[in-house]
Amino acid sequence: MIEVARRTWRLLEPYHGMIYFAPEAAAAYGELGLTGRAGYFASRSAALGVVPAPVVVATFYNFNPDLVRESITAAWSTTDPGAVLAARYAAADRALRGALGDAIGSPELHRAAALGREAAETIAGDVAGRPLFAAHAALSWPTEPHLVLWHAQTLLREYRGDAHVAALLTAGLSGIEALVTHAASGAVPAETLRTSRSWSEEDWNRAVAGLRERDWLTGDADPTFTPAGAARRADIEKATDENSVAPYAHIGEPACAELQELVRPFSRALAEKHMPWALARQ
Repeated sequence: MIEVARRTWRLLEPYHGMIYFAPEAAAAYGELGLTGRAGYFASRSAALGVVPAPVVVATFYNFNPDLVRESITAAWSTTDPGAVLAARYAAADRALRGALGDAIGSPELHRAAALGREAAETIAGDVAGRPLFAAHAALSWPTEPHLVLWHAQTLLREYRGDAHVAALLTAGLSGIEALVTHAASGAVPAETLRTSRSWSEEDWNRAVAGLRERDWLTGDADPTFTPAGAARRADIEKATDENSVAPYAHIGEPACAELQELVRPFSRALAEKHMPWALARQ
């Protein structure tokens, strides 16, 4: 079931993830006066309400804390969580309509929304140790099917994300060390991870050196896993999968397979328009 769950989550991910790249989102946040990265941090943490900056730093585990602190302080001195949440859902609506067209009203999307919601609602009370999931699970469900599916995948994504942070912490990795090990896996280039999370080269090199000393990495110019490091990273992924399987196990493998087939064309259309690098996962 774990492989089925991972595959279902991965196929659905562009349906939610497009919100971080769609110009409709940047425009909506800009109308509220949010510039730079403030829109990202405010929109994803708005469900928490106005909380002290360190709370947002804690939940955005692998980002440079200075970036998070500056962004969220600027955001809540400019607007409020309710306005940001409204802007986020409006942007999701526009982006989905723009990419999916007439499929918005299709029976296939209605069915996918029903399955996604069923999966997400089974874990609504499983909030212990999952702050971002808990905050989003407390929000009201939208009514239109294309937004129901988007909200469902938001919940499933944050549920998994909180589990992943717990696994990384248990493995003794800091936020930047988690990024370095992600780069060592070959999934995403190191420079992309470093710059997108606003870490300096000095910070990155220090983290690499520390992981090399702890027998996670080997090599200088392009560090790779030692056998021990590869095993530890595999354990992290295994723990993440095991602690994220519940909603998919509830609806069962046949429903997961159906959801995968239903959502594949939607995710592909969204990835083609907003996240072309994600097409290899489809």
